Order: sequence, then structure tokens, then C-alpha cells
Amino acid sequence: MNTSVVPKASPATLPELAAYLEPFAPLFRRSTSRESVERYLTGLLTDLERKNCDTIAAVVAGTSTERLQHLLTDAAWEPQTLDQQRVTALVLQSPRHGILVVDDTGLPKQGRASVGVARQYSGTLGKVANCQVVVSVHYVADEPTSRAPVHWPLTARLYLPEGWATDAARRSKVHVPAEVAFQTKPELALTLVDQARLWGVPFATVVADAGYGDNPAFLQGLDDRQLPYVVGVSSTFGVRLPAEVQAAALWVPPRPRGRGQPRKLRPAPLYEAQAVLATLPQERWQTITWREYDDVVLRKQFVAIRVHWATGGAQFSTSHHRVATGPEGWLLGERPVPGERGEVKWYFSNRPTDTPLQRLVELAHSRWPIEQFYEDAKGECGLDHYQGRRWDGLHRHLALVMLAYSFLARQRWMPADLAGFSPLWGAPVLPGRPSPGAAVAFPRRRALAHRDQPNCPFPPQADLTK
Repeated sequence: MNTSVVPKASPATLPELAAYLEPFAPLFRRSTSRESVERYLTGLLTDLERKNCDTIAAVVAGTSTERLQHLLTDAAWEPQTLDQQRVTALVLQSPRHGILVVDDTGLPKQGRASVGVARQYSGTLGKVANCQVVVSVHYVADEPTSRAPVHWPLTARLYLPEGWATDAARRSKVHVPAEVAFQTKPELALTLVDQARLWGVPFATVVADAGYGDNPAFLQGLDDRQLPYVVGVSSTFGVRLPAEVQAAALWVPPRPRGRGQPRKLRPAPLYEAQAVLATLPQERWQTITWREYDDVVLRKQFVAIRVHWATGGAQFSTSHHRVATGPEGWLLGERPVPGERGEVKWYFSNRPTDTPLQRLVELAHSRWPIEQFYEDAKGECGLDHYQGRRWDGLHRHLALVMLAYSFLARQRWMPADLAGFSPLWGAPVLPGRPSPGAAVAFPRRRALAHRDQPNCPFPPQADLTK
């Protein structure tokens, strides 16, 4: 896109945006910073191919590349404080029983100079690539039957690979704070979970994919915090059967023959998740429908059995005696209904013994709005368009992207307090001007484009203009 020939939009292109940003103004000490925030968000909500300081400054009046760069790197404001204020203003204003979803996404990058860039695996990209990985936590309203449950991004943090964390020279170049130490992605996720708890986010269950469920330290961390969870696990996830764990605990080792020789405890056998579920009779599997609307029915077959988690991955063999035994919980298996296509999946949950199978299934499948969030945040708000190299710049960009996304989501989830605002439905889509889809209607645009797909959260013929 040749931004040099694109006419600049008016500084007051989005009156809704100005009203939305008023509660956040005290977080920015200088009026120039407050203005830059509005201009930056206007750019993020504008129909641009790439959304960075250069392209935004080229089409949004009242700013410049230098002022936007100053906002991201030198202005006096804290991105985590902005996240907290946004959570207070949007999530906590209408608290309801919710679910906390842990996830991460890869941001492809070229070169090695940008903070945290490395050849690493990204679940979003589905491969090892040169990228940054951002770990995030999200709130999803616990509305199992809803076609489009309320969901909000809470906060996010860059995963800093160990090679970066231990390299003082590289850290200094990109302004990594001294207090930032190396954390694995599961450790970082637990830090963000604690942050959400500190902010008072109303959730009762933590949900994550196998990248976190396969990690025993992550499960132990949630168990230690007494937080219920449902997490994806791999086929090789290690488990022990409760009866065998009890038998092993009651077994008394023989007295050693020589002095000083410790008695050796006999551990319970260790099994892989797929092997345990494969032994269950076929009649144990039940067909469960967890979402249904119009002609779209989401259903699969499920089975659940009580086990102890014992290991979080295939790095331990089934004969490894040093594997610790975790608390008892549900091992949940998923497979396609006969005659239909689909993947076989496994989950583990520490929820109580009286939890219905339907409930376990609903929680296991509550992550899908976050996958939609990443798609929308990248496609509509420029999540992966930041071109700076610094730690502070990236995290400020992340906070502003989530602020922009929440502006769009607010139009969808909280329309009642928007009376009097111009809906912009009929506004023309001009180069360099916020499009109707970016301003208030990206849910409607997505509904129109994807409503025939099974995972679409918006029903056909839904009136999303109100």
C-alpha cells in the first residue's frame, strides 16, 4: 500500500473511540501521550495492510511517526496498569461466573535483533519458526449454551527464551528490565494467572491446551493454588490408577538385610493416557453435544475415568520410578462419532468426582473464543505488526492492541451503554479511514463470512447491528 497518496483521516474520525478512552486518560501524564493513544488506536482500527508507526502516521491526522514511537518507548505509562484499568472497567463491571483461558501465539519475525526472537515452536504457526511467542490469559464467561460467550483479553507477556534471558548484551540492547528472569511458558502462565487473581477476575476454572497440560510443574502450580482446571494433554501423558496408587501406599517393604540400606518403596505402575482409555469397553463412550444451533451440531464421543496425573509428557518412560504422583482427577478422552471425521484428543481435570461428563466436555471446549481472538487481533488490530525491537515497545503495543480489541468487543458485548453513539454502519470504506468492520462491526463481518462454518460463534441471520 502506498500510504503517500492516501488522504489523512480526520483527528476525530471515531467519536465512539474518544468516549471509550476517557476512563484511561489519567494513566497518561501528558496530553500529547493521551492524544497519541487515540491516534494509535485509530490507526489500529483503520483498514491498513500493515499497522505500524509509519503507516498509521501516514493516514491518521494529528500525529507523526516520532510521536507514536515516543508513545511506545519513552512516554511515562505502564502497560500492565493499562491492562488492569481495562479489566476493572470492562470485566469487573458486570462480573459473572467465568473461565480463565491460558494460551500463547507466535509472532513471525525476520532477523535476530527483536526482543525474544528465536527459532522456536509456535502452536499458532504449527511449526518451529523464527518468531516471538506471547503468553496471555483471557476471561470467557461460563455460558455453555451461548452461541457467542462474552470474552475479554486480560494481559499478555513475551516469553523470553533462555538464550536471551542469560545474554546481558542482548538484554541491554532491547531494554529488558533487570527483574525479568527466565521463565518457561508454563511458569509465565502461572504468573499471569496470579495476576488475574490479584485483579479480582471472577473465574472458577482454568483451561489450557496440551502445551501447558503436559507440564507437571504447571499442574502442580494450579493444584497448589487450589484452582480447578481442565487442560489438554498428549497421548503419552502419564497417569496412575487410584486402586494401584492406594495399594502401593499400603505396601510395606521388607526389612533390609544390611545396616544403612533404606527400604525401597514400590511405586504404582505408570501408564500412558491413550493406553488407559483404549482398555475401556466401547459402551463406556458416550455421544455428547456441547453446542447446537440451527443446522450446526458440534458433537463427539467421550469417556472419562478417574486417575492420578503422574507425568506431563513422553520424556519419562512408563518404568520410571522417580515420577511423582499428582492428585487424582478425570482423564477425558475424545474421538469422532462413528462415520464422522475428526481427531482423537485427551484432557485431564482435577474437578471433583461428581462432575458430570457433559460439564467436563463443555469446559474442555471453552477455549475456542480465544483462538478467534488471536485471529481477529491480528487481522483487525495489528497484533503481529509491531516493528520495534525493544521489550517496553512490544508490551506497550500488546496493551494497546488489547485496548483496541476490547473497544470492538465492547460494541458487541455491552451495547446498552452506547446509546447516542453513531453506529457507523453506513459509513463509506475509504482508504485510510476506519472501516465499518474495524470501527464496530468486525463481529458482523465475521458472522457474514463464516456463519456457515461449524465453529462460527455467530448464528445465521443474527442482527448484530443493534
